[in-house]
Amino acid sequence: MTNRNSDNDRHDGRTFEHVLDDISALDDRQEKVSLVDMRNAIGQRGYGPFLFVPALLELSPLGGIPGVPTLLGAIVAIFALQMLMCRKHFWIPHFLGKRSVDGDRLQKAIGKMRPVVRFLDRIIRPRLSWMTRTPFLQATAAVCVLCAAMAPPLELIPFASSLPFGAIALFGLGVTAHDGVVVLLGMALAMGGLYMMAASLL
Repeated sequence: MTNRNSDNDRHDGRTFEHVLDDISALDDRQEKVSLVDMRNAIGQRGYGPFLFVPALLELSPLGGIPGVPTLLGAIVAIFALQMLMCRKHFWIPHFLGKRSVDGDRLQKAIGKMRPVVRFLDRIIRPRLSWMTRTPFLQATAAVCVLCAAMAPPLELIPFASSLPFGAIALFGLGVTAHDGVVVLLGMALAMGGLYMMAASLL
């Protein structure tokens, strides 16, 4: 049975490492890689990669650049809101889409991510799959928006923004592989990020 594209990101059997391969190939053709280029490389594979890839970039050395966590948070929020509205084709504003990163820097970040992604590709599998479908999918999208909103205040604390982005990465993994256990882990990490943000503000 074929699932809808909005609910299944692995309908073509491709792994997350293949997604990284597609993004990495952009660097072979151009010195600067824009967000639109990355979106086009990912293609219309459903919601998961659009959450996972920006979150993974934030968790890479690129996330240490001032302003990058906030920018990636805005990107995640835009995609998560479209996920909340059950859109099948994702749109990104021009002013964000034209933002680019140096190809060499992107290549180094992808190199750092590969071992982690390869490991995750091996261990995730369908579990509690009902948690990755409507209406729970929309609840996950709402939490992603909340996590993205944590990025600006937590950016003031070294490495603190890794908590909400770690949660977003887990949501992307869970939705892609229909792994509700991973989604639950993402919820727990999101709560940890929310607690840290509240503690920092108080």
